[in-house]
Amino acid sequence: MFSYKERPEMLRLLNNYSFDVLVIGGGITGAGIALDAASRGLSVALVDMQDFAAGTSSRSTKLIHGGLRYLKQLEFRLVSEVGREREIVYENSIHVTTPERMLLPIYKDGPLGKCSTSIGLRIYDSLANVRKSERRQMLSKKDALELVPFLKEDGLLGAGYYVEYKTDDARLVLEVIKKAVEYKAICLNYARVTDFVYENNRIVAAKVRDEISGETITIHAAQIVNAAGPWVDEVLKKDVHNDRKRKALKLTKGVHIVFDQAVLPLRQAIYFDVDDGRMVFAIPRNNKVYVGTTDTFYEGDPIRPVADKEDIQYLLNSLRAIFPVLSLHEHDVESSWAGIRPLIYEKESQPSAISRKDEIWTSRSGLMTIAGGKLTGYRKMAEKIVDQIVKKHRFRHATGCKTKKLSLSGAEGLRSSNFEDFINRKALEGTKAGLTFEEVKRLAKMYGTNVDRVLAYLDSEELPDSLPKSLYAQLLYSIDYEMAYTPADFFIRRTGLMFFDIPQVEKTKEAVIDIMGKRIGYSEDERLFYTMQLNQFIQDAKGDFIESGAMV
Repeated sequence: MFSYKERPEMLRLLNNYSFDVLVIGGGITGAGIALDAASRGLSVALVDMQDFAAGTSSRSTKLIHGGLRYLKQLEFRLVSEVGREREIVYENSIHVTTPERMLLPIYKDGPLGKCSTSIGLRIYDSLANVRKSERRQMLSKKDALELVPFLKEDGLLGAGYYVEYKTDDARLVLEVIKKAVEYKAICLNYARVTDFVYENNRIVAAKVRDEISGETITIHAAQIVNAAGPWVDEVLKKDVHNDRKRKALKLTKGVHIVFDQAVLPLRQAIYFDVDDGRMVFAIPRNNKVYVGTTDTFYEGDPIRPVADKEDIQYLLNSLRAIFPVLSLHEHDVESSWAGIRPLIYEKESQPSAISRKDEIWTSRSGLMTIAGGKLTGYRKMAEKIVDQIVKKHRFRHATGCKTKKLSLSGAEGLRSSNFEDFINRKALEGTKAGLTFEEVKRLAKMYGTNVDRVLAYLDSEELPDSLPKSLYAQLLYSIDYEMAYTPADFFIRRTGLMFFDIPQVEKTKEAVIDIMGKRIGYSEDERLFYTMQLNQFIQDAKGDFIESGAMV
């Protein structure tokens, strides 16, 4: 059950069944917990007040990485754990995770020396258990400039060369949730926890309001888990017996900006240091390049963070320093996104110094909360908290953790060794549906083994002229199989077009709204609201400080 059509039945089941586990939060942490618990045989419900992955989990640097920079903080255990998890995530979600060679330039007066970089990368390879073909190399100045000809030459000594893993963070969350649904978890977006129900001062249920219909239901569960990310404290405030006396949750904001490759002709991902001691990524994606991230304390509403002028200028200044001949300016920025990181604050003065380690605690009411952590470590975090749940409640029907070798939805039967063959075979098959080889190849890479369901929509006799065929098929698949309800769900989290192809969004938004409205059954008020909402997201992505291609 994972379609808008089944929403009334899902609400009925949630309201009338007592679950082993209720997860609050549909980001990568909550999704991982739902999958781990459901795959062990526990009955699981998951709710999120927004769409799945609408918070931090669609607004990251989109990397499954081993945390090379944490070596500088001497967090060897964290590097080791997430580095090894990186390999697991890659093999279990091969269609949404791709190896990416990363260039780490070394300068004469920079914080990294050739010797220290070589040793650091070697330690990284060892701690992260990096496969032999992906271990670090040390490049000369000439080699580095061959890869990035417009790299700053003054003081350049050479570069480190190692592998990270690029991902689509929002789609990773969706594939985790879809797999949890295969194990009978009931996962519902746009469902807000409003209150808790107590018996003998222990939480036994949560009152949940369906944000679409306005209906209120009560979900009973033996264990409720607060995995709400930036909203962890908001959920804790609803618990009248919350006695948390631990480290404070601190929000930081990270911003990314996007360029067309015609403006920033980078074909090679790069990771470089800036004057304040931070590190910045510049990563090619299709015909675009995205750059980030900033790291600043955030006090605003986490529901809609946006890039501001200072964020953009910081990243532009960083790019100008490393690529001085390109002369990049504000009007070159096509789009941007901002994400909020919920971190455990430990008295450091700088946001980038705060540890990304996760922490789990339980209040007197029995509410379990998890905060902190990294995208890469989501599976291990889930295993840890579900182990605690099984032990606490003595769930004898629960098996051991299965997710270490559990392929996500769309990755069944796929591995790094056969993925390219699969893509090419599907591309050849898909051309019979009227798409080009490259179009089907892109869809196969994106949806993995679910691509057949996507392509099946091309058999319809009602293909509209207002949308490209492939986009139409993606739209219907997202509605019928991925619980998409609003145009923003589709353009931001199901396809990523909002961040990487705004012209396509603006060109097709009316057709998408029309098709979704008819298929889902929007009222006139809903249609107007979702249209206004989408236009606001477009403005946020383009930057509310940009007018006619210039800063104001």
